[in-house]
Amino acid sequence: MTDPGRPTRLCRERRRHRTPHGRRDRAVQYAGRLLCWSLATAMASAATDILLDPRAPWWPYTWPAPWILTGASALTWMLLQAREKNTDDPPADNEGPCQDEWERAA
Repeated sequence: MTDPGRPTRLCRERRRHRTPHGRRDRAVQYAGRLLCWSLATAMASAATDILLDPRAPWWPYTWPAPWILTGASALTWMLLQAREKNTDDPPADNEGPCQDEWERAA
């Protein structure tokens, strides 16, 4: 038990500062953001195609582009997420207060 005046560190905070794979984490975040934005753009372009029925000669080639980007970014995000999950190791035995969470999860 900790002293009442002493602040306790949450395991979540501790893990956040202990990420040795910073680039890989950022790549997963960027791929996830690209996935969300490309899906939003694809849905907006589909709504535009249905509601406004644009007659521009370039429109049939343009509106499917966000859907293609959505599929590519989803695949990229899945691969990066799987790689990140595969390389994360549980903490060593001498890690301290977060050790209990790993034992309970097992």
